[in-house]
Amino acid sequence: MSFQAPWWLLGLLAVVALVALYVVLQLRRQAYAARFTNVALLGTLVPKRPGWRRHLAFGLVALGLAALIVSLAVPSTEVRVPRERATVVMAVDVSLSMQATDIEPSRFEAMQVAAKQFVDVLPERINLGLVSFAGTATTVVTPTTDRGQVRTAIDNLELAESTAIGEAVFTSLTAIENFQSSLDADEEEVPPARIVLLSDGYNTVGRPDTQAIDAALDVGIPVSTIAFGTDYGTLDLDGERVPVPVDRATLEEIADATGGSYSEAASAAELEQVYQDLGSQIGYTTEPRDVSYWFVRGGVLFALLGVVLSLLWTNRLL
Repeated sequence: MSFQAPWWLLGLLAVVALVALYVVLQLRRQAYAARFTNVALLGTLVPKRPGWRRHLAFGLVALGLAALIVSLAVPSTEVRVPRERATVVMAVDVSLSMQATDIEPSRFEAMQVAAKQFVDVLPERINLGLVSFAGTATTVVTPTTDRGQVRTAIDNLELAESTAIGEAVFTSLTAIENFQSSLDADEEEVPPARIVLLSDGYNTVGRPDTQAIDAALDVGIPVSTIAFGTDYGTLDLDGERVPVPVDRATLEEIADATGGSYSEAASAAELEQVYQDLGSQIGYTTEPRDVSYWFVRGGVLFALLGVVLSLLWTNRLL
């Protein structure tokens, strides 16, 4: 919890002083009563008081005053709200190594399922695009709020040779730039954008990843990467067993250098969780929400209850 006007909390010192004064008066009252040595006579002179009930009534009033002072400080708490505007491009690796079955039923099929779940996690107002890459990178779906179009495109992805991770970043940046340039020119602020890139292999063709990093930094767009697969994946090519491990170092470097997040997924379940976490991270933000009204209600309730109990038990206001 945070306070938007914390200086009002200094008013709590007044409540502390009031409580201290109350305690002092009670002690003085006890000291005065102790001067009477004849207890029986004291009982006839001083009417029976409600004891602890009197203190309870005062405590409720003091608590109510404290709550009202806290409300003046405008307490707020962070709440999770969906982003109204943002652009996300999901770049997925469709190289032949995605046929490896070290992840059931295969890397490719597991990726398709998880990617569609990512589509469902993002709030409806976020524009989502799809880029596929193997030997080249292609914008399959330009950023859109039409989730059905993206899901259909994911189902229709096809595998091809080679892996062009650098080209995937460049193509994603171009898709974002073209989309943002088509927005209303009167808008004062360009919506935030991010690339989510999934790959299971090494960059084999196209521009190097270092150039892609520089390009992303130039426009301030972070690239979050997912290293998908295990170190023991193999692929059967023309009767020959070819190893297809994951290049974690390159993907982590891209994410760290551009300000994105890096994740590893060695199973279908892990990939689904990574996509879900990314969806929550990208699609939602935290905003302060004023909760002072709760303190106002509580303060008034406690103060009124203390006053009512005092009147019932002592026939006095306090």
